[in-house]
Amino acid sequence: MASTEKFTFQVEGMHCGSCALLIDDALEDLPGVLSTQTTMKKGVSIVELDADRSSVEDVIKVIEELGYRASPRP
Repeated sequence: MASTEKFTFQVEGMHCGSCALLIDDALEDLPGVLSTQTTMKKGVSIVELDADRSSVEDVIKVIEELGYRASPRP
């Protein structure tokens, strides 16, 4: 049984709504990501993740490979 959890990430470097869409598109390709909602205005990405398939570090790596800075938010 999948253990899903929602994680919130602080994302820096987004300049427009297209930046948020780019992040969402990339994260949706990551195994275990069930949903993602990135908001440029708030500078956050909320990711519903199956922790058995991908980790918080995997999410951060995908975001940073796109050229943004990301860190988990409590």
